[in-house]
Amino acid sequence: MVIAVYINSSPQVFINYDFIVEVFLRLAKQYPGHQFIFMADKDFDEKLIASKNITTVILGPAVKSPLRMQYRLNYKIPALLRRHKANVFISTNYCSVKTKVPQCIIINELPALHQSPWYNKSWLRFFKNNTAKFLTRPKSIITTSQFLKNELVEKYKIAEGKIDVAYQGIDENFKPVFWQQKDVVKQTYTNGLEFFLYAGPIHPQQNLMALLKAFSFFKKRQKSNMQLVVASAFAIADGELIKSLGSFKYRGEVKLLEQVPVEEMAKITAAAYTLVYPSRHQIADWPVAAAMQSDTPVITATSSTAKEICGDAVLYVNPDDFNDIADKMMLVFKDEDKRFELIAKGRQQAALYQWDKTAAVIWQAIEKCTG
Repeated sequence: MVIAVYINSSPQVFINYDFIVEVFLRLAKQYPGHQFIFMADKDFDEKLIASKNITTVILGPAVKSPLRMQYRLNYKIPALLRRHKANVFISTNYCSVKTKVPQCIIINELPALHQSPWYNKSWLRFFKNNTAKFLTRPKSIITTSQFLKNELVEKYKIAEGKIDVAYQGIDENFKPVFWQQKDVVKQTYTNGLEFFLYAGPIHPQQNLMALLKAFSFFKKRQKSNMQLVVASAFAIADGELIKSLGSFKYRGEVKLLEQVPVEEMAKITAAAYTLVYPSRHQIADWPVAAAMQSDTPVITATSSTAKEICGDAVLYVNPDDFNDIADKMMLVFKDEDKRFELIAKGRQQAALYQWDKTAAVIWQAIEKCTG
């Protein structure tokens, strides 16, 4: 079987890249008798390819506009599928409407329904105009949560039997560390002091202004030297946050870190006193799973996906109520028993999300698609 996989590293869809690479590198090793065609953007790191049954086809620079994406999906990719005699085509959030090759689409967010922070207005319009078509063409669909599956069934009337749920795995870099390693991180970023952590996109939709207000309230009440670290793998895209920090009373105790490599983010996460993740965006809750795997307690916004991913292993807050966020920060700070309870429950919950389990579900969907 020849399996063609679209690996899209466009800035608008960075959340898809690691998922696809992690899963299909595993599948290529597990099924050496099958051929995998990685259709990738120009910046794809071909050093990742460790299996002889993988062929990489570079499509060109990362797509930055919906019009170019439509050309790629409906003309360039179909020609390549014919040339390589592909038996199935895999993509994330998109599909081609110009190929007869069976398709399997992986849905890890629905920009047409949710105001995703990853997309500008033209991309959101593109998804609103095309998502229904994208969902009717594939023979099988994979979602990364039961919440998304339910939305496809309810909003787009997709048959339940056509959809499988494959939870995203957690990067193996995220793991507990010894206290000596925690001290090194704290000396590097907070002069040796304990810190609350937000890890994720520094974007207006991530609700970081509420986090600043909660941190201020916490400092006034507790009179502690606790710090706040706001860290992202990407560039800062929240001008309001930067402006507000200029007049923030505790600005000297807030550290903004951007473009943090995953290995360093893992160390920072493991050293944090607690992860505070107040995002209203219901899809991107995976930093909380990474924190749980790192034995770091979590405070996160109440949402359908958060409850599905975290169960009772975290403290939930109303993301629109900074007092609620501050109260939970104070609870973890004052109640060591509660903190250790969260760590233990989080460790058990995180064990559910392993890339090998994800890959197994996706392989079953591929067989369903080609059967």
